[in-house]
Amino acid sequence: MKERASAPHDSHPRVTLGLSGQATTREALGGDGKQYVGMDLHKRRSVIVRMTRDGERLGRPVRIDSEPFELMRQIASWGEEPEVVLEATYGWYWAADVLTDAGVSVHLAHPLGVKGFAYRRVKNDERDAADLADLLRLGRLPEAWIAPPQVRGLRETVRHRAKLVALRSGLKAQVHAVLAKQGVLLAMSDIFGVDGRKAIDELRLDPPFQARIGSLLRLIDAYNFEIDAVTKRVTADLHGHIGYQAIQAIPGVGPVLAAVFVAEIGDVPTTICRPVTAVARLPMPSPEPWVAVAHAPATEMWGREARLRRA
Repeated sequence: MKERASAPHDSHPRVTLGLSGQATTREALGGDGKQYVGMDLHKRRSVIVRMTRDGERLGRPVRIDSEPFELMRQIASWGEEPEVVLEATYGWYWAADVLTDAGVSVHLAHPLGVKGFAYRRVKNDERDAADLADLLRLGRLPEAWIAPPQVRGLRETVRHRAKLVALRSGLKAQVHAVLAKQGVLLAMSDIFGVDGRKAIDELRLDPPFQARIGSLLRLIDAYNFEIDAVTKRVTADLHGHIGYQAIQAIPGVGPVLAAVFVAEIGDVPTTICRPVTAVARLPMPSPEPWVAVAHAPATEMWGREARLRRA
């Protein structure tokens, strides 16, 4: 049986680039000592890959629990002024905040810009993290805007309201379906208004259908309560917001849709207003971005609400 050949002896000491506590030299990191860090974030475990400016891997990929203290422990090994990239995917808020608080330069990869990852022959977390770091160091990263915490909070409330309305719409559709099964056609256009609810209460349906209608109506009432509460919270949060008031100058844009625009766009500074106005096909922005948006023709805005989303 042949013996396995032993690895050649290296007479020169190697530079330790892992987490052993030894400092990395500037020469090993490409001259300026900057590290490019790609982070493939997941719910439970995340993978981190570090590179030099020249694309050389620094140590082995690191797998950590997806929680703030573990991430903070890793930051200490990334040298001075590291560039870190993570994808705008499930639960990225906390990681971006931890990195920002630690003084790290954070970049957010737009999911649509890196969707080509799905077509690779080899697809795993390590490759995803390495590809993110590569795109960042090469200056080819499709970046998304990292909304500040207050804008993210407003988005959370506005999106929660939208989800509640969608769920309520599903319940209302079930009511229509149950009535149709019993051959009931009510004359009013809105059967969930005062007159419609009165007409439904007076119906005498077969017991299983009557029970289901009652259950659905109680659920609808519960959703109405929650939607009203969230709407009041959004109105209070946007009280005095100049953009919220200005956007309602567009015909057809009321308080609800205006809140969506403000939440999804945020307080857009003039420096990044060009891409947003380009999506809506607006002219060059004025010194006050919201003034330009408010004077846009309404027909140029419809159907583009979803495209105004950033992250």
